[in-house]
Amino acid sequence: MTTAAEQTVAVRVRYFAGARAAAGVPEETVRVACPAGGAVTAADVIDAALSLHDDRLVKVVAASSFLLDGVAVRDRAVAVADGSELDVLPPFAGG
Repeated sequence: MTTAAEQTVAVRVRYFAGARAAAGVPEETVRVACPAGGAVTAADVIDAALSLHDDRLVKVVAASSFLLDGVAVRDRAVAVADGSELDVLPPFAGG
């Protein structure tokens, strides 16, 4: 039997533009352990993704915005469900 502490949430993280260059991959699946008595948040997923990469991605993510399943993330404490998709969108230039 799996306990709550052993459960994880798998999230597909997609990187765009400068985030893709910094991550070195266009996307990856990030697994985050479910906290006891709580839900995995967007902040947890972002932290887990950053732990897989070097400081280049940290710098890009600091200025990035995010979409969770196509909806803008205004509060990084929003719960993330297993199988969700998180897009990392660095600032874009041009017009």
